[in-house]
This record gives sequence, C-alpha cells and structure tokens, in this order.
Amino acid sequence: MKPLNTKLLRRLKIIEGQVRGLQEMVTNDVYCIDIITQTSAVKQALSGVEDALMESHLGTCLVHQIKKGKESKAVEEMIKVYRLKRR
Repeated sequence: MKPLNTKLLRRLKIIEGQVRGLQEMVTNDVYCIDIITQTSAVKQALSGVEDALMESHLGTCLVHQIKKGKESKAVEEMIKVYRLKRR
C-alpha cells in the first residue's frame, strides 16, 4: 500500500470515529452548539483528506498524463478538481 493511502486510511478511521461520536451526541440530545462544533471538526478533517488527495493527483497523475502527451485530459481534470474544491 502506498504511504499516502496508509495516512488517508488512518485519517478516515479517525473521521469515522468522530461521526459515530456525533451520532451518540444526537442520540443523547447533547447541546446543539456542541454538536455543531463537532460537525465543523469533521468537515475540516474531510477537507484535509480531500486536499491530500488533490495534491497527490496534481503532483503525480496529471504530471504523468502531460508527459504522455495527454495535455488536454490533464487540463480537463485540473478544471474539474478546481470546480469540485470550490463547492
């Protein structure tokens, strides 16, 4: 397994635990602001995973495409990634 995948899986397992914690908080009728604080933490964690994936893709996959003469496909993917990140 690639080192990046190992790191991402670790992060995703942490996020999975955070989401389970959120479910418990809702079940136990925890104060709304506390739940919102935790949802914000989960969103930030997911954003970190997304950032790592995008950096890897831009730094490896797209570089390989360009080297193989597939510039237009690489540009399309860069634009797609940019648009996805802006959401």
